[in-house]
Amino acid sequence: MEYYTWILTFHVMAFMSWMAMLFYQPRLYVYHTEHKDKPDFVEVVKIQEYKMYKYIGIPAMWATIISGATMLYLNPYLLSSEAGGWMHAKLLFAFLLVIYSYSLGYYMKQLEQGICKKSGNFFRAYNEVPTVLSLLIVGYVITKTFSILFTVITLLVGAFLVYKVLKQTPKDAK
Repeated sequence: MEYYTWILTFHVMAFMSWMAMLFYQPRLYVYHTEHKDKPDFVEVVKIQEYKMYKYIGIPAMWATIISGATMLYLNPYLLSSEAGGWMHAKLLFAFLLVIYSYSLGYYMKQLEQGICKKSGNFFRAYNEVPTVLSLLIVGYVITKTFSILFTVITLLVGAFLVYKVLKQTPKDAK
């Protein structure tokens, strides 16, 4: 346990780096889809997409997972029923962030190949997913509790945001 705080510090920093990619990558996809008629611009965006995903996002994700697993190994109490279940909820939503991360890689490949049919509005709405999941994760960690009310309200607000973004008129249609 002597190094636990240092592992925790590394875990938080890795999570912040991972979240930076999760917040910015879909924005790059918006630029990519909405500027298909500018091949030089799209080529620059493709480089940014690749570097952000491969050199920042995926390594930061794995650093987060490994440091988190190490902390759970050092402190298995967090997974016990006496701890209140908040860690299980955190792990569930962290797992959804992992799936989301790999979905960004899937869309990046589709965009690279020119076969992605998703709109800029889709990627704007998709960009709200990591915000909602990170709010839940951080809420559980800070309060060290699992609240169904907090979870439901956060998911409903997130769903409403996604709905509002999807209903926006595309910029090229104005």
